[in-house]
Amino acid sequence: MAITTTVLTGATSGIGEATAFALAEKGHTLYLLVRDVQKGNVLRQEIIKQTGNKNIFIIYCDLADLQSVTNAADELHGKLFNINVLINNAGGMFNDFIQSKNGFEMTFALNHLGHFLLTKRLMPLLERGHARIINVSSDMHKIGKPGFDQLQNPDSYSAMKAYGNSKLFNIYFTKSLAERYAKKGVTAYALHPGVVKTQFNSKLTGCLKLLFSLATPFMITAEKGAETSVYLATESKLDSKSGQYFIKKKAANPAAVANDIDARNRLWELSEELVENFDV
Repeated sequence: MAITTTVLTGATSGIGEATAFALAEKGHTLYLLVRDVQKGNVLRQEIIKQTGNKNIFIIYCDLADLQSVTNAADELHGKLFNINVLINNAGGMFNDFIQSKNGFEMTFALNHLGHFLLTKRLMPLLERGHARIINVSSDMHKIGKPGFDQLQNPDSYSAMKAYGNSKLFNIYFTKSLAERYAKKGVTAYALHPGVVKTQFNSKLTGCLKLLFSLATPFMITAEKGAETSVYLATESKLDSKSGQYFIKKKAANPAAVANDIDARNRLWELSEELVENFDV
């Protein structure tokens, strides 16, 4: 039986952690890209203890730092011949405007640009593994209204708008990957995990914190939220649905704005420009 090699970002908490446990249980060899290596190593030991799967490896990667992303991709190239599944799961929402180390608005840097660079740098491994790329988006993409001239230094900042745009970009990215790499045997899928009760919004304050607090009783568990990611990583015969958006393990229609081909192409072109110094 062939071993499935899976790379997962954002594995040390929430949906990512639940996804890691579920895939380890199914026998995947996991490479977990984490910002906190100590926390990653604790998670690794817990996964081994609970599942008996010892093929769990930790690699440092700060997705908001493009040099760190490049270093992590280079490390994976040094260790692997191919990758079968890449799950771009990590994400965040930030109460205030913050710039990344590279000078980008932090939500855009973490939720899109870091994953864009990581995926491109890993593409030779993904092509050899006829990989599935899984991008964790959100139904929050419905409020996205991309203004590409406002991504780095917006005239005004809204945490909800920045997050909605980044989740819309996850869908744009998925559709572009599905188109551009279909002939290479690579497929791509986006998903909405549901409204999940995790520590994701723990650093929010004010009205945003209140909003999420009010919604808490209606949220699902991280394990439930991970189900669609796990489904897309393991279900057979999904190639015909490459490029699609999934909710509760079923293909669903995203908002009309997610089908804007011009915006999708503009995002790809802009992303290539922004990472060009690190994608060599």
